[in-house]
Amino acid sequence: MDQSLSLVTLGVRDVAHAADFYERAGFERRHDLGDIVFLPTTGPVLALYGWDALAEDAGVAPAGEGFRGVTLAVNLDSAEEVDTAFDAWLAAGATSVRAPVAKEWGGYSGYLADPDGHLWEIAFNPSQALMRINAQGRLELVRPAD
Repeated sequence: MDQSLSLVTLGVRDVAHAADFYERAGFERRHDLGDIVFLPTTGPVLALYGWDALAEDAGVAPAGEGFRGVTLAVNLDSAEEVDTAFDAWLAAGATSVRAPVAKEWGGYSGYLADPDGHLWEIAFNPSQALMRINAQGRLELVRPAD
């Protein structure tokens, strides 16, 4: 099977409120079907779906708070772009979890939480050895030299 991440669905408490937030953060609300909203990215589509409905669809209990063991990330071309995007997300209604800082591995990143607590890392990785952003804005993993 070809490994392709095509859709990331976030369980949200209020679909309309979450869609408004993501639109303010710069996403395009491409398809709003009321109970689910689809937002295109340069990679997989981001979908917003009711928290309880998503849990029911997966066959799990909807209860659960705190760290969920998952973060989403937006990789950008410079530390300045990280600062600009971080500020834009804050203005859109995100909560700062960790302000952007220089990292020991040479990059620069910060963490925000959307209104439902989903963690997003806004990052710049200056190394081209492992990954890079291509002309289409997609993150590419560099193949090791044989």
